[in-house]
Amino acid sequence: MLSETGTGALAPAATAVFTAVLTEGPLSRVSLANRLGLSSAAVTKAARPLIEAGYLQELAATERTGPGAGRPASPLAICPDREYFVGVKITADELIGVVCDLSADVRVAAHRPLADPGVDAVLTELGRLIDDLLDGPGDYRARTRRLGLAVSGDVDRGTGLVRYSPFLRWHDVPLRERAARITGLAVTVENDVKALTTAEHWFGEGVGAESFALITVGTGIGCGLVVNGRLVSGSHGVAGEIGHIGVDATGPDCHCGSRGCVEAIAGTDAIVSQARACTGKPGLTIDDAVALARGGDERVAAVFARGGTAIGTGIAAVANLVGPARIVVSGEGLAAYDLFETHIRTGFERQAFGAAVQCPLSIRPLPFEEWARGAAAVSIQSLVAP
Repeated sequence: MLSETGTGALAPAATAVFTAVLTEGPLSRVSLANRLGLSSAAVTKAARPLIEAGYLQELAATERTGPGAGRPASPLAICPDREYFVGVKITADELIGVVCDLSADVRVAAHRPLADPGVDAVLTELGRLIDDLLDGPGDYRARTRRLGLAVSGDVDRGTGLVRYSPFLRWHDVPLRERAARITGLAVTVENDVKALTTAEHWFGEGVGAESFALITVGTGIGCGLVVNGRLVSGSHGVAGEIGHIGVDATGPDCHCGSRGCVEAIAGTDAIVSQARACTGKPGLTIDDAVALARGGDERVAAVFARGGTAIGTGIAAVANLVGPARIVVSGEGLAAYDLFETHIRTGFERQAFGAAVQCPLSIRPLPFEEWARGAAAVSIQSLVAP
């Protein structure tokens, strides 16, 4: 909320203008008026406090306002350096942190190993990481007020409470409150897949799309949904959990308490467990499993095939229920995407109903720094549209 900068609370028109320029700019006032259903005068009035506060700038005139118009338009653009945002992705064994500018471009990144995934140990290391990011080269601290945290599991963004994170083994952790005390920053906490979806919606593949789905493949199988231009969280904050759609009633037990879930078949731990069982090698790793499958081991290749079919079936359920305009498949598990791809597409095509099968699947491998960028994007969103 920009009132913290001294500009006062933004009117709805100013919020709309700011959001449009941030996600789709630079844009002329005429373009903004047409997009937002406002008059040019209303756009000018809405933009004025943002320009005065240094969040927006007028670029050199590049286009005319209409046929025969004598005065070229001066597009409005974001001032990226006006404010910086820290984003941190928390995993069970590592913190990945970034500092982003207002356009969500990463300026600096750092990784910190975690010897202990307990809450106290993570918060201590989080404080150290943020100090290193903000006080290192770039001198970002003076213009940084906000921190976004991305955590796997059931997260209440409104309160900053991590209800349950299976990979961290956290229950009912008031993460926003505790992180704010340690860092002195305004903190937002979001499920990691939803944070990544926010980044893609505002600054990536989903810009301009009224509906799309982001599927993540890795330790967990996640899904973020945007419908009618808004991220869907659901009444209980767990909308989009395709990893826990049951696809095989006789399948393996899942950590959620059910069985035959997509994640219990296709998550990284599940792939490793099945590969160890079929090879009789208890020390086998995911890298070993990938190498064996690529080397022609039919038993391990069948494990990836089963996982790919489960993922494709889950994606089809999303397409059938929501009907997104596009589906983006991402996540660290895509390092082995060549072993999944045919089976994902086959499972999807078999289960998708009618025209839903025409929904394009876009493959977008993303490193963990992009998940941290997603956390920063949620923090940017909280500034623009709290």
